[in-house]
Amino acid sequence: MSLISVNNLSFRYDGSLNNVFENVTFNIDTDWKLGLIGRNGKGKTTFLKLLLGKLEYTGIISKNVEFDYFPFEVNNKEKTAIEIVNEIAPNVEDWEIIKEINLLNSDPEILYRNFNLLSGGEQIKILLISLFLKGNNFLLIDEPTNHLDIETRNNLVEYLNKKKGFILVSHDREFLDKVVDHIISINNTNIDIQKGNFSSWQENKKNQDNFETTQNEKLQKNINRLEIASKNTANWSSKIENSKYKSANSEANIDRGYVGHQSAKMMKKSKVIEKRIAKAIDEKTNLLKNIDRNEDLKIVPIESKKNELLLASNFQIKYNNKPIFSKVSFEVRNGDRVAIVGKNGIGKSSILKLIIGNEIEYSGEFKIANDLKISYVSQSTEDLKGNLKTFAKNNKVDESIFKAMLVKMGFSNVEFEKDIKELSEGQKKKVLIEKSISEQANVYIWDEPLNYIDILTRIQIEEAILKYKPTIIFVEHDETFIKKVATKIVNLNNLLNY
Repeated sequence: MSLISVNNLSFRYDGSLNNVFENVTFNIDTDWKLGLIGRNGKGKTTFLKLLLGKLEYTGIISKNVEFDYFPFEVNNKEKTAIEIVNEIAPNVEDWEIIKEINLLNSDPEILYRNFNLLSGGEQIKILLISLFLKGNNFLLIDEPTNHLDIETRNNLVEYLNKKKGFILVSHDREFLDKVVDHIISINNTNIDIQKGNFSSWQENKKNQDNFETTQNEKLQKNINRLEIASKNTANWSSKIENSKYKSANSEANIDRGYVGHQSAKMMKKSKVIEKRIAKAIDEKTNLLKNIDRNEDLKIVPIESKKNELLLASNFQIKYNNKPIFSKVSFEVRNGDRVAIVGKNGIGKSSILKLIIGNEIEYSGEFKIANDLKISYVSQSTEDLKGNLKTFAKNNKVDESIFKAMLVKMGFSNVEFEKDIKELSEGQKKKVLIEKSISEQANVYIWDEPLNYIDILTRIQIEEAILKYKPTIIFVEHDETFIKKVATKIVNLNNLLNY
């Protein structure tokens, strides 16, 4: 057993007024399979870079293990995929690489294509092969499941279950449950480490939040009651004190010593109550700091006058006149939430692009109702640029509502001032999703919308979909999201059973 010790760690980026971490102290056992979670922008990737020594900080980080960071950096993406694997994991034979690509149910042909010509999912698979073959250093794994199909995620689960210890950043709840035995959560005001998987952490967090909310309500009631008592006691003390100075013509026969004693007694009681109020207020200020308010997002769908919006019969996408999946038949009606699932490269995104009007080769029948208003979320964020004000204007979205919704998704005021290109990938995806749900549409077409999106925002999106019931056709690999949201599954490879 080894320890990674963090003592009084503080860090902030140049030009920023706020610390990402401030006087943080904790220990990590390198035998733990540790899931690192937190809102986008809370510093998960930053923490991994600090461990790697890539950023300057104050405090002490001590460790006696060597790290490997995933995803590996690819300097020349024009090289073939097999060359990339050989650079990351030297001294492995080609047959070993081919064996791994077969285990990931991918065509070995992709090994001989340029890395930059592969899909996002195929690139991740190439890097996973490199990870599997490289060696036994302590792994820092940063969001490995983005773009990755469900079957390959399960292959990664099998691999990680054989590893002794690692730190894993992931927003995939089911994936975390399958591979981790500890959770480290970066909260609003602290960092918390718990034994267990994500589900047990979530249950503990829910119980803690409920306890703090109840305690907060009790303390507030107690403070209100004590404030009234303090005010009354002070008033009584004042009245008693004033009674000492009644005129000599008063009918009362006043014992001024007794009255003074009573006045002092009431004043002392008032001071005791004030101390109790101060203590209750102090207790109250320590509550609710780490509660993330799961505020409602709003979707404004428009129901189409036509009930049947899309019909596919004996349908196949083709590349170079060659079908890439078996014939499928399905329909989409008002209110349907259709998940299109299948392995990477099988044509899921091509179906979505066909729906939004791109020229895609296919066979069979594929009919789309006329005059549908469609809102589309692309898999890629590469075209995002400029500030949020300009983005909202160009996309005809109300800026104030747009920004208010982004705040609910965890945006800070600092991020509103940045160029969109400077935002994290998770925050970029939130921009695309919020733009989409701000649009009134008959059908929402989302291509892997949850890549890089934190768990709390995923839950917000799920709840909004279930509440407003838009018609949506989406490609996604988050099994929890699919199970919660989808009313229909279009399975392109018949490998999943829902």
